[in-house]
Amino acid sequence: MLCSWIHVVFLLQHDKINIMKKAIIVPAEEAEPVRLKLLQRDILDKNRKIKVSRGHTGEKLLEIPVKGNVEGYTIIEQKELEYYGKWESLKERLEGVIPVEELEYVPSGWQLIGDVIIVSIPEEIDSRKALIAKTLLEMYPGCKSVIQDFGIEGQFREPKRKIVTGSQTETIHRENQCLFKMDVMLIMYSKGNLPERKRMSMLGKDEVVVDMFAGIGYFSIPMAVYSKPEKIISIEINPVSYGYLLENILLNQVENIIMPINGDCSKLTPQDVADRVIMGYVGSTHHYLNQGLMAIKKGGGVLHYHETTPEELLFERPVSRIRDAALEIGREVKIRECRRIKKYAPGVWHVVVDAEIS
Repeated sequence: MLCSWIHVVFLLQHDKINIMKKAIIVPAEEAEPVRLKLLQRDILDKNRKIKVSRGHTGEKLLEIPVKGNVEGYTIIEQKELEYYGKWESLKERLEGVIPVEELEYVPSGWQLIGDVIIVSIPEEIDSRKALIAKTLLEMYPGCKSVIQDFGIEGQFREPKRKIVTGSQTETIHRENQCLFKMDVMLIMYSKGNLPERKRMSMLGKDEVVVDMFAGIGYFSIPMAVYSKPEKIISIEINPVSYGYLLENILLNQVENIIMPINGDCSKLTPQDVADRVIMGYVGSTHHYLNQGLMAIKKGGGVLHYHETTPEELLFERPVSRIRDAALEIGREVKIRECRRIKKYAPGVWHVVVDAEIS
C-alpha cells in the first residue's frame, strides 16, 4: 500500500531519537518522489547516504536520512551512519603533492568502463602516471585497474592503451540497463555516443533491422532489449568484437532477436530485407552506402548513416553522399533529421543523418 504524503512537518522538538541519526523507512518504489519532497522542504539530510534494508517479508526498503520528524512514516535511529565525502577533483587532490607548474596538465576527465578507469595523461606529466592512477583508485574504490589511453588506430578502430596499475582489463559495463562485456585493451567504447544509443533503443519495434557495423552490440543490444524488433541482423568483421557480441547477446538474453554474422558487411549485407539499416561506423562509412541502401526493402525504410565530417561541410557532405548513392541504384531519399553526436577532432564532427529511403 502506497504511503500518502498527507502531512509533512519538520518538528524541532527534542525526543529520544538523536536528530542527527534520524531516517524514515520508505518502500523502494516510493523512494524517489518522497526524496524530492523532502529535498524541496529542506528536511532531507543531504550529508548522509540513503541505505537499503529489508522488511519482515523480504521487501526492499530504503532508509532516507532526515533532519527532523516526518509525520506518516516510521522513524528510526540509524546505527551505522554513512556520509557523502566532499568531492575533490583529481587536480585538487594533487595540489601540494606535485609541483604547481604540473597541475595544469592534470586530466580533468576520464572514462569509467565497468570497473576500469581509462585516462589520457599528457606527456608533460607522464612520470606522474603511477601517482595519478593511485589517486584515481582512491576516488573510485570500486574500480580495479587504471589504463592509459593513446587514441585509436586501424580499420577496426582498436584502442592504443597501456596498463598503469592493476591487471584486470576485461570488464562488464552497464549502460541504460544493458550489459556490455569487453576487454578495454582490445575494444573501443565511447560513452559520448550514449544519447544516440538511447535514442536508437526506442526505434525498430516489430521491424527487421540490419546493423552493418555491430561491434560488441553498441546499437543492436539496446534496440533488442527495449524495442523488440522482429529480427536484428548484426554484422561484425572484427573477430574479437564478434566474440564479445556473442557473449553480450547471451548476457542480455536477446538471442531470439539478434542474428549475429561474422564477416565483411560489404559482402554479407543482405538485400531487400530491412525496414531499418544502421551504419554506425565512422571513417570510411560512405564506401558501404550502396550495400546499406540495397538492404532496405523495396517498399521503403530508414537509413541511419554515421560519418565524420569537417565543420564547413557539416551536413552537406553526408547528405549529398546518401543522395548520390541512392540515385545510382534508382532509390529516392527524404532527409528526416541530421544530428551532431560529438566533436571527433579539431574542426571535425561525428554526425548522423536519418534518411527515409523509397
